[in-house]
Amino acid sequence: MARLVRMARRSWAVTLTLAVGLAGIVLALFGAGAAVQWLFSGYALAIAAWQAVGMLRRLAHGNWGLDVLAIVAIVSTVLVGEYVAALVVVLMLTGGEALEDSANRRAKRELDALLQRSPQRAHRIEADGIVDVHVDDVRPGDVLLVRPSEIVPVDAVLVSGATAVDESQLTGESVPVDKRQGDRVLSGSVNGQTAVEVRAEATAADSQYQQIVALVAQASESRAPVVRLADRFAVPFTVFSLALGAVAWWASGDPVRFAEVLVLATPCPLLIAAPVAFIGGMSRAARNGFVVKSGGVLEQLASARTAVFDKTGTLTRGAPALTEVRPQPGFGADELLGFVASAEQYSSHVLAASMIAAARERGIRLAEATHATEQATNGVVARIDGREVVVGKFAFVAAHAADAERTEIAPGELAVYAAVGGRYAGTLLAADRIRAEARPTLERLAALGVRRTMMLTGDAQATADHIAAELGLSRVRADCLPVDKVHEVEAIDERPVIMVGDGVNDAPVLAAADVGVAMGAKGATAASESADVVILVDDLSRVAKAVEVGRDTVRIALQSIWVGIAVSVGLMVVAAFGVIPATAGAVLQEVVDLITILAALRAIGGRLDARAARQARGAAVGEAPAAGRAASAPGPTPRADAP
Repeated sequence: MARLVRMARRSWAVTLTLAVGLAGIVLALFGAGAAVQWLFSGYALAIAAWQAVGMLRRLAHGNWGLDVLAIVAIVSTVLVGEYVAALVVVLMLTGGEALEDSANRRAKRELDALLQRSPQRAHRIEADGIVDVHVDDVRPGDVLLVRPSEIVPVDAVLVSGATAVDESQLTGESVPVDKRQGDRVLSGSVNGQTAVEVRAEATAADSQYQQIVALVAQASESRAPVVRLADRFAVPFTVFSLALGAVAWWASGDPVRFAEVLVLATPCPLLIAAPVAFIGGMSRAARNGFVVKSGGVLEQLASARTAVFDKTGTLTRGAPALTEVRPQPGFGADELLGFVASAEQYSSHVLAASMIAAARERGIRLAEATHATEQATNGVVARIDGREVVVGKFAFVAAHAADAERTEIAPGELAVYAAVGGRYAGTLLAADRIRAEARPTLERLAALGVRRTMMLTGDAQATADHIAAELGLSRVRADCLPVDKVHEVEAIDERPVIMVGDGVNDAPVLAAADVGVAMGAKGATAASESADVVILVDDLSRVAKAVEVGRDTVRIALQSIWVGIAVSVGLMVVAAFGVIPATAGAVLQEVVDLITILAALRAIGGRLDARAARQARGAAVGEAPAAGRAASAPGPTPRADAP
């Protein structure tokens, strides 16, 4: 019931029109026919005046829509006394607008998600202790305490100890980055497991995270509005309808003939077809694991020409995984992995989880340590089965095993070294793997007409080039900050542009693109709120599916519009000879609307998806999905070595 009340309030014009119609029926039952005429006519003219004000505002901005035809139809039916037909036209007009509003309503909450995560408090170190202050009160030079797993409140410099910070939401880098005394730490990054002191370099307003918030707002406001699909037919349909009505009036000498033609010329098929198709397309999208936030987005997807991808978490899995074990003579691969994973049980590092998961996948039993210590950002030392096991960076392991040797690794791979009992035991390699569906997705996009693809990433150039080569991407831009990504997307000529990404660092460019697509399965809230399409499952192929749904939806909407126009024109020609009275014409227009709606409902796409699934199964016979390995670690990498 509450939902119906909300719908009634939201579509107040439709609700009011139905109420007026119900009131007219009650009055007619009591024999007050004259009151019904005045009620219907007055209400219809009031709606026409309201529509005229909106029409003039849109015309002032250069937007010509279907409002002229609807207003003329309402006024003409009232003037010739066809007040029932006038109310029916009003109902169709307000109903079409309500459907379009439902299809295009978009939540304006991009900044809310960012601001909720934005740091609000800071722990300032003063002479008499630690004082909690609002982040806006922090000034450059203030010394702040950042506790384990807390968000760095402002851009600062590390002044004590060492730590590993998670910058994934800022740079896209999936592996925590080592920070030592004197290194810069960015606001919005998450501190590791060690409490540290930092010296503020900037105020909150001038810090990196808050600048991202500002970029999202600026990009959202500068995006050009999408022209309604139906409005593209407005001018020719309006001119033809008015001309036909005028000819019928001139030939017959009866002004009623003009109203009879105009009733059948009301743009209900145009107003209804596209919104119904878009609602169907959006329903189909949700059934396929992604949310499209407005009907205009489906139009943009249908005509997209360029697709731009973030790397980490988008083209790749976003987390390092074990790719190879290189044991030294005297150690087996499973034995080495078992020692490493057993020691890593006592580490909080992201690579520790990868090693433990790999050992469990291979069925390797993990032993308990009698003693274990972790040295932040370097490695862990544990006593397992009476032997000292050292795992971590090369320099850390070499300090415990003089025979340690560096291993050769490919661009972007991470090397985890290990020593057992004072002897170098070998190396384990980890990398951020390319998604198995990445290359098929790019190929499918090309088949759908999105032939230009590009990768933007905050990672190092060597890592980006490595991924691009495996996926066949010709255009790559590495070492990007959020503002760099925005500028790159704005400079693209082949539009509309789809941007696919995740994380806070992608939020500005998702808002700046014609269509922002967020990989939201892992809870990238800020990216999801800034995007037009949110993929709810961890599957990149849904990007191509979104384009496919957009194309099918627009095609069906256009077919439905043309069917409605064809039927309306045929009835208008008949009405020009005086065969169809105005009220009967309004009822026939309802039939046209029904035909249009049934045609547009095909966009729900059950049969389309079933056919696509059959084709996909047929194409998959005898084929193995393309897969590859990717890397994610530019510069210094904690607890691992990179080239």
